[in-house]
Amino acid sequence: MSPRDIGIDEIWRSQSRRVLATLIRLLGDFDLAEEALQDAFVAASRQWPREGVPKNPTSWLISAGRFQAIDKLRRSRRFDDLRPELIRQLSEEPEALPDQAIADDHLRLIFTCCHPVLSLEARVALTLREVCGLTTEEIARAFLLRVPAVAQRIVRAKARIRDDEIPYETPEHEHLPDRLDAVLHVIYLVFNEAYSASSGTDLIRSDLAAEAIRLGRLMTELLPDGETYGLLGLMLVHASRSAARLSPEGDIVLLADQDRSLWNQDLINEGCDFVEKAFATRHIGPYTLQAAISAVHASAPAAEETDWRQIIALYDVLLRVAPSPVVRLNRAVAIGMRGDLEKGLALVDALLVEGQLSDYHHAHAARADLNRRLGRDKAALYAYRKALELCRQEPERRFLQRRIDALAQSF
Repeated sequence: MSPRDIGIDEIWRSQSRRVLATLIRLLGDFDLAEEALQDAFVAASRQWPREGVPKNPTSWLISAGRFQAIDKLRRSRRFDDLRPELIRQLSEEPEALPDQAIADDHLRLIFTCCHPVLSLEARVALTLREVCGLTTEEIARAFLLRVPAVAQRIVRAKARIRDDEIPYETPEHEHLPDRLDAVLHVIYLVFNEAYSASSGTDLIRSDLAAEAIRLGRLMTELLPDGETYGLLGLMLVHASRSAARLSPEGDIVLLADQDRSLWNQDLINEGCDFVEKAFATRHIGPYTLQAAISAVHASAPAAEETDWRQIIALYDVLLRVAPSPVVRLNRAVAIGMRGDLEKGLALVDALLVEGQLSDYHHAHAARADLNRRLGRDKAALYAYRKALELCRQEPERRFLQRRIDALAQSF
């Protein structure tokens, strides 16, 4: 019987991160825990075909990994160099771990990887590596970075956690909201990069989007909260449109022009259910409000039936909860889509004059589109060219170039 026959591959996919989380707590070191995880699965691949899969494979792997790590430390004479409290912990006979304790360790790992003392880039890289199990090469490919740069971020993040003695724990209740925001921000950033890549040849990175959604699901299971529900709902509704966002040639299809029969209705329904759950908690934050806006778009049978008044009202609330220039831009676009082109354009122009979005190509593209719809072709052409100059995403660049070419023919 081969390891594949007894499901070791599946157990690796479903349980390896949970095993790692507990091993980090038991061993007090990321790198040692990662070695122990690998050793545990090697031991399983040797023993399980002969003896069968244990009743609780997760606990078996944790115990095996811990034993192998302690044995390695003792043989390498590193054991006595450890911190006294860690020596005591490793010397104690381990207790059987209930499922809830393992789930708690998983939550501790997420909060540790997303600790605010780390840079945002380090949090993202460490979370994808330790919580999701992506390789350094996969993370580098997803964010179009060099592998050594990503590896260095991860090494420095682990060193910072060790040197600053960042506690491996779930925050106390009074600190939970701020720390939860840091975790959700990492997941949101990963999904945004996957759903609309900031640069490169691919607009959508499906594997990375799937990891963000998996993290979102995990957070709703480990820590149910209005905003964890809201973020998962937002990601699911956005993901429902993936099949319609690109033409067969790989070109962008705007929301208004998408074939809505290609939208995944199951994801829309599930996403809307999570939005309702979020509102039911009465803890309504920015992710929930963004999810509600996406749900309004998703519920429209056709683009012309979109309830722009409701969308604008939701943006008004979002501006009070989490004001930002990008939210103001999106609200201005919604006002234009409702039919008030002059007002929408005036709001976009005011934002550009303020300067915070002067290097944001979407702002110039919005200005271009509003001018085009008002028949002001020269102003539109100028704004499209500025957007193209700033854009780094190839499908978006092709879209902007087509708009420029079409307008240029009118002169």
